[in-house]
This record gives sequence, C-alpha cells and structure tokens, in this order.
Amino acid sequence: MVPSATDWLRHTLLVTGTHQDLAAFRAAAAGPGAIPWRRDAGRLEEEWFLGLAAPPQGARAISLPGARLLARRLRDAVALHEAREQARIAAGDRSCPLDLHRLLPVPRPLLALGPEEPESRDWLWRHWGTSRALRQVHALPVKHDRRLRQTDRWAVAFWSADWSPWPALQQLRRNWPDLSLELTPHYAEE
Repeated sequence: MVPSATDWLRHTLLVTGTHQDLAAFRAAAAGPGAIPWRRDAGRLEEEWFLGLAAPPQGARAISLPGARLLARRLRDAVALHEAREQARIAAGDRSCPLDLHRLLPVPRPLLALGPEEPESRDWLWRHWGTSRALRQVHALPVKHDRRLRQTDRWAVAFWSADWSPWPALQQLRRNWPDLSLELTPHYAEE
C-alpha cells in the first residue's frame, strides 16, 4: 500500500478545546520533528556502492574507486545528519509544534530496523497514514473569537508524505476526546 514515490501534500490542522486541554495537547505534541531511526551505515554504504558500481540500466558512469568514495561520503553525510538529530532529541528540542512521533511513537523494535524496512514503512502507513515524519511544520496565526471565553484554538500547517495522516488523526481524537481536531488537506495549490 505504501507508494513507491513520495508525494508531499500540504495540510492545516485546527485544534479547539478548553485552554487547559489545548495547552496540554500542545505541550505533548511539541518535539524535534524527527523519528530517531537507527540506520546501518555500513549496509547503506554497500547498497550505494553496488548501485553506483553496477547500475540496473546502462553502463557505469563512475569508476569503482569513485563509486566507493562517493558511497562512503554519502554514508558519512547520513551519519552526521543522524547524529545531529539524536543530539536535538537528547537536548529536548521542542521546535516542531506537531511531532507525530511524540504523540504516537514508532515502536522501538521498528526504530532499530530503520525507515527503509517494509515493516517500518507499513507501521507508519497504518498508524500515521504517511511514510515519513511531517515536514515544514509551523503554527499559524489564529483569529480569536471574543465570544468564546472557555475555549481556545490552535492551528498548525504541515506537509505529509504520500497521503493525509488520517489514521494518526483518528487515534489523536481517541486519545484527546475533549478536543476538536479538524484536518484540512490542500490537494490543489493555487
């Protein structure tokens, strides 16, 4: 069911509830916006090398030493990116206002497998409705209705991979029954 090519879709989530419930939700939802995957850097390097050394179509466009060097540099770049994400997570980064991994965490055994494994992608698809962490997540200004004294509203915009995160939204509605969560997908950009 997981698409082979990623298609990014823009969404807006509007959350309404009492000041206290909304504050608790916002505190629970804020995180680094990253999934702490554990990648096998050696395996990634070897896969990249094999793909460069023996491309599935056509002749190789790079020498074997060049393929080995490029694969190693790609591995090092992924390791550096992962180390930076782990440092942000360890430091308690809460710069992402809607972090699905904070609200609906990926199970540890799947984190150890990595994001490319079918089991991991299947779990994300079934539980989040998207195959990756949300991207470009930011809070939106909300015009407050002065007639509403007991409730508050919070809006956040984000991009999700492959589809709208409907399964995540359903679970969040069950976990936060006193809040109203309204998801608006923006399928056609103007």
